[in-house]
Amino acid sequence: MGDRRHFLKTAALGVTATALAGRLVPAQARSGIPALTHGAARVVSTWDFGVAANRAAWQVLAGGGRALDAVEQGVHVPEADPDNPTVGLGGYPDRDGHVTLDACIMDHLGNCGSVAALEHIVHASSVARAVMEKTPHVMLVGEGALQFALEQGFKKTNLLTPAAEKAWKSWLKTSDYRPEANIENRAYHEAHHLPGGKTNHDTIGMLALDANGDMAGCCTTSGMAWKMRGRVGDSPIIGAGLYVDNEVGGATSTGVGEEVIRNVGSFTVVELMRHGRSPTEACHEAVMRIVKRKPKLTRDIQVGFLAMNKHGEVGGFAIQHGFRYAICDAGKQDRVLPSASLYHKETT
Repeated sequence: MGDRRHFLKTAALGVTATALAGRLVPAQARSGIPALTHGAARVVSTWDFGVAANRAAWQVLAGGGRALDAVEQGVHVPEADPDNPTVGLGGYPDRDGHVTLDACIMDHLGNCGSVAALEHIVHASSVARAVMEKTPHVMLVGEGALQFALEQGFKKTNLLTPAAEKAWKSWLKTSDYRPEANIENRAYHEAHHLPGGKTNHDTIGMLALDANGDMAGCCTTSGMAWKMRGRVGDSPIIGAGLYVDNEVGGATSTGVGEEVIRNVGSFTVVELMRHGRSPTEACHEAVMRIVKRKPKLTRDIQVGFLAMNKHGEVGGFAIQHGFRYAICDAGKQDRVLPSASLYHKETT
């Protein structure tokens, strides 16, 4: 009898997932942001704090600079912002009080570099670029990543700010570990005295298309707050948190990294664009693959993808309502758009 109940429950979940996967992307979501004219540039990034990051990247692109330089300079902004508790300096620590950073970067030639569980260095993105350009490796982690960074002249900094330490000590009273959907925006708004809520994780992902038609991307984070010591999410993993193919486009992700890793999310989005999907359609299909595998789990977590193809078309899709992304080009530098989503209201 127990086996029969298990079978019926599993079958029901499978039917639900199939039904969800069959939902159509709204027409306005399919269109996304239209293509650029030849020789124009554009930069996009996840979340509201992507506006300031995009502006820094745009200074590079507007002067005819390379997409690779643009994404590195762009993500430096949130990495150095002590009021942003999800990226770089001021990031919330793991459950033992250590702030550890993950980042990766990828250029138009397919070169890539990353660091994981890096401590004491503000700009993990630049260390990732140094790994790409100055070593035969793709990824360095932990103490080895720190040693390399110091050898390259990066300065050692205490990343645990008083505000982050206070939040950590408050969390220790209950030690309740529960990822919260869309916390990137809520944490940012709370820190800037805007309506917000409790904090938990996660990321800025950025994609740029320069005037030469070349693309690059970068993803950087302090990871989930209160994570286990040594936990690494999708952000430093090429193909999961970020992927760029100069023939097709690029994609980046946000949310619960474990689910993105299991589905090689950003690579999946790019491959779907290769086969003719628009950026939003590709993001939608990648999200639904996650949902189909774990329909019950995904009622309570957030995963979102942001993509831009070689024509400069942009789109995103997320499990939960609330994912937003920022777009910057010659026409407007401060656009923030809501992503299409599977669930149209916040789940509880």
